[in-house]
Amino acid sequence: MSLKVGDHCPLFKLQDQHGNWCEISRHIGTKTLIIYFYPKDDTPGCTKEACMFRDSYEEFKDLGCEVIGISSDSTESHKAFAQKHRLSFTLLADVEGKVRKQFGVPGNLFGLIPGRVTYIIDKNGVIQGVFNSLLDPASHLKNAFETVKNL
Repeated sequence: MSLKVGDHCPLFKLQDQHGNWCEISRHIGTKTLIIYFYPKDDTPGCTKEACMFRDSYEEFKDLGCEVIGISSDSTESHKAFAQKHRLSFTLLADVEGKVRKQFGVPGNLFGLIPGRVTYIIDKNGVIQGVFNSLLDPASHLKNAFETVKNL
């Protein structure tokens, strides 16, 4: 079952692109979180989405947010992707897909392609926005800004 507005963010721990462990519980209570799940590093839509978040990262930080991208790619893949595109935010490796399942991120195209879903989580750990669109990565950024500005 997919998480929805009003649900609490599941607690999880994954490695980032540098191999460091990231416990989401350490972020809850300090910042608004923009957690976006994406299908795969270095694909056209995922690169577009990541670069849009990169280009807006300072604005999100000024609004008290932290951006975190999650896919099933390895830490090594994330590191190369982040370096290639100068991504300054955290990418987490959900290699086994456990966190994707915790959030209930749906797959698309008969489950062959992992879904693209963005969650806005307030400082209390409550989901305030959910955006699901595999084919329109730009809408994730637009919807994230709108939700954060209304918090």
